[in-house]
Amino acid sequence: MYDVLIGVDNAEDNRAVAQAKAIADLPSTDDSVTAHLCHVFQENPEGASVHQISAVRRARETLEEAGINCVHHEASGDPADELLAAADDVDADAICVSGRKRRPTGKAVFGSVTQDVILGSDRPVFAVPAPKTD
Repeated sequence: MYDVLIGVDNAEDNRAVAQAKAIADLPSTDDSVTAHLCHVFQENPEGASVHQISAVRRARETLEEAGINCVHHEASGDPADELLAAADDVDADAICVSGRKRRPTGKAVFGSVTQDVILGSDRPVFAVPAPKTD
């Protein structure tokens, strides 16, 4: 069994679909791969669920079409910290993230979840490039 935690934000469905396609393209993506779709809410006053996030639904559809088993996870708090905690909880073999291009000042002010996950993890992390339209 190979478990991959996929950090999905709700900014753009395109990145989540690109991540799902990258997982589907992994060698041996049969019943031995489980994709753990994880969304971290930073603010959630309406009490939304991970199942209501469009990007999560689109990624799940792409993965299921490829025959990959999906599990949903949600958390609240700092995205990088929560993704790392979720990876520990599911004992993920790898973490899949996707960033977006930012100017240097944007990185300094807002940080980078992708960078924090890569630097904070003790397991393999792969970053899927954002599609050109993102």
